[in-house]
Amino acid sequence: MTEQRVTLREGARVLARGIRAEPWVFGLALLGSVLFGLVTVASARAVGWVTDTVIAPAFTTGTVSVATLAGAAGLLVGLGVLRALTIVLRRLFAGVMQYRLQARDRRAVTRQYLRLPLAWHHRHPTGELLSNAGSDVEATWAPVAPLPMALGVVATLVLSLGAMVAADPLLALVGALVFPLVMVVNVAYQRRMAPLAAQAQALRAEVATIAHESFDGALVVKSLGREAEETARFADAAHRLQAVNTRVGRLRGTFDPLIEALPTLGVLAVLLLGTRQVAAGVLDAGTVVEVAYLLTIVAFPVRAIGWLLGEMPRSAVGSRRVQRVLRATGAMPVGADDLTGAGPLAARTASLGYGYEPDLPVLAGVDLDVAPGRVLAVVGATGAGKSTLVSLLVRLVDPDGGQVLLDGVDARRLAAGVLPRAGAVVLQQAFLFDDTVRGNVTLGEPFDDAQVWQALELAQVADTVRALPNGLDTRIGERGTSLSGGQRQRVALARALVRRPRLLVLDDATSAVDPDVEHRILDGLRAAAAGTTVVVVAHRPATIALADEVAFLDAGTVADHGTHADLLARNAAYRDLVTAYEREAREASAVVS
Repeated sequence: MTEQRVTLREGARVLARGIRAEPWVFGLALLGSVLFGLVTVASARAVGWVTDTVIAPAFTTGTVSVATLAGAAGLLVGLGVLRALTIVLRRLFAGVMQYRLQARDRRAVTRQYLRLPLAWHHRHPTGELLSNAGSDVEATWAPVAPLPMALGVVATLVLSLGAMVAADPLLALVGALVFPLVMVVNVAYQRRMAPLAAQAQALRAEVATIAHESFDGALVVKSLGREAEETARFADAAHRLQAVNTRVGRLRGTFDPLIEALPTLGVLAVLLLGTRQVAAGVLDAGTVVEVAYLLTIVAFPVRAIGWLLGEMPRSAVGSRRVQRVLRATGAMPVGADDLTGAGPLAARTASLGYGYEPDLPVLAGVDLDVAPGRVLAVVGATGAGKSTLVSLLVRLVDPDGGQVLLDGVDARRLAAGVLPRAGAVVLQQAFLFDDTVRGNVTLGEPFDDAQVWQALELAQVADTVRALPNGLDTRIGERGTSLSGGQRQRVALARALVRRPRLLVLDDATSAVDPDVEHRILDGLRAAAAGTTVVVVAHRPATIALADEVAFLDAGTVADHGTHADLLARNAAYRDLVTAYEREAREASAVVS
């Protein structure tokens, strides 16, 4: 009971927030609902008048004048048209209000996603984030559609009861008994429905999360033959959602007929009593018809209260999930500084952990200096912190301690947009959109085709693009599925190069490229991107040898720094790491021979 009251209070607060956001639109929808009540009462009075002046005399005399019949028909048709217009007014503006509120919340959630740091996104599954912006927003504002009707029903009830009392107090009393019965049944219905609706909304988000994970990881699932296990995982969540929805359906199947039947029983009671009074000469037939008609019509808006209450639990749950995103903290602060020149890149005692092991940070006290225009290779064993360092250099995350400096300016003091314009990062897992080659390179920015082709040439993928059916206008499919892994990496590299960055970070971004092609790419970068500082996470000795200097990461810190030749000569751990593949190849050859 307490939970139900809390849920209804939450739902009421959500609706109050929506009304404050769209007062004029809501006012017009409510006006339509109130006018609907007025026209409904007028229609009932007109039906009673037609019964007394047209239908009853026709039975008595056997004739009716054309003028009387035309007048009655015109009156009923005119009121019917007015009633339809009030319904259109109510539904139109209720829909406008609902969709505006949904669009506003979706934009707010999306802006929040963009504002929140990558570290926050790491803690929340993508499927959950999609559910927040989709089904949770829809659920939050689902009660807006029946809201004007539910509030306008008050005016309809008052007017209808007044009209019924004016027609005949006794019949009005019999008819009015229906309304408290309907409300009692609705309260009992909501008491049972609220927890089920909340559970169903939570399970919808769980199903969406699992589905997105399965689709996103389709390559892993299929390559490891885990289709049956993923199907079972999804089926388990889907069956639990099905079970809850089935219980919801059964509950509705029990209460809906009862709620629908109560007004009908009231109409029958009014007709039973009314016909006796008509037979006794106490009432006119038109009065009985008027009261019965009012009772029939008013039963429908009374149901709107039930619909509103039925949507409250889903609305409360959806709003909680949406507000949890909107109240999330951890935005990356920005300053007002700009970059004045192609200065050095540096890290000063930078450290970072991911929260699950605070005593074991991924990076601990990293110190690094890279002169402008130099190529730095970052080398280290798996788990040494290479990708984490890359994330710090382009400010995908901020260090827990220390600084990352560009041109001597702390990255946190740079104005919004400065670092994205100055730096570019290309990751090992290149992401391409379901768009044309041109669209994937430019991402909507105003680069001309000459600039795009220059970047493709530098990335050693121009010939591949020329061979495509429509060249730059060829759509490459979701995640670039029509291209090979190496081609996807090179298109992603072209996306970075077309922006002529002053800092280019390659996180093993040529791992799927042949060594000779990789060599041409790095040589081209050195020749064409003069003044650009390049940081490349590398594993191949040939790639490392092309760098001006090497930073050797070990256990989250820079263990050594120098040229490739110097590190080979003086650092045994570095030498063992970069020559491991060559040693294994030689040993395998020796075993075979």
